[in-house]
Amino acid sequence: MDVLWMVPLLLIPLLMWTSGAFVFYFKKFFYVAWMMCLALLAIPLCILKSGGRDVENMRLIRSLVRHVKYLLGLRFEVSGWEHLQTEGPYVIISNHQSSLDVLGLMEILPDRCTMIAKKELIYAGTVGLICWLGGIVFINRKKTSDAKSVMADAAETMLKDQIRLWVFPEGTRNQNGDLLPFKKGAFHLAVQAQVPIIPVVFSSYRSFYLRKEKQFKSGTIRLKILPKIETKGLTSDDVSDLCDKSFNVMHSAFLETSSSVPQSNGPVSH
Repeated sequence: MDVLWMVPLLLIPLLMWTSGAFVFYFKKFFYVAWMMCLALLAIPLCILKSGGRDVENMRLIRSLVRHVKYLLGLRFEVSGWEHLQTEGPYVIISNHQSSLDVLGLMEILPDRCTMIAKKELIYAGTVGLICWLGGIVFINRKKTSDAKSVMADAAETMLKDQIRLWVFPEGTRNQNGDLLPFKKGAFHLAVQAQVPIIPVVFSSYRSFYLRKEKQFKSGTIRLKILPKIETKGLTSDDVSDLCDKSFNVMHSAFLETSSSVPQSNGPVSH
């Protein structure tokens, strides 16, 4: 009986070696559990540092999270750093493939930058609380009127507090090997605030992470920061063209960084 406790210790390495599905679930469970533990550690630190909800807390969160990539066997290759050396507020837009995007976000997150995220995230235990403390702006994706109101408030806050906002314009996670058509909220936000848009592209995860196939191997993510797109002088009438332009430059960069040529799901003007 005394040796029974050793069985799981022997079984886990064996399953890690022989079962791709076990590796997938093990890594996913570890990722979620570890992030919740890090959030538990960060909560009192953020309160002590800033006294409560403050975008400056994202610097502390970033420093605590950046090691997680190594634990999951991931590495990032970043290009275009110079495009983030932009003064003042701006909107960052990026494609969205999975919760692993958070690791890439933290890899390059500039100072005084937070995210716009779905409202449901606030209920995710310690992670939800640390997101709130980090100044993340929550929107209800099911109520368009609420989302528009939040974007209008966010534009005002950007200018008043001189912050940057990271938005996923696809609106949901997407791992079909291409980009989904963009929703226009991020572009209304940038135009209302008259601030530039900086596109960021994550290469496809399909070579190492496939949710449906239960595959999660080690891998490299190429992260490309593209030149800013100005919005000064644009109005709401220009939002559709701005959205299409941003989609097209990001789609081209996605194909380039991913070394694949899938069918496009969104507008590509010629």
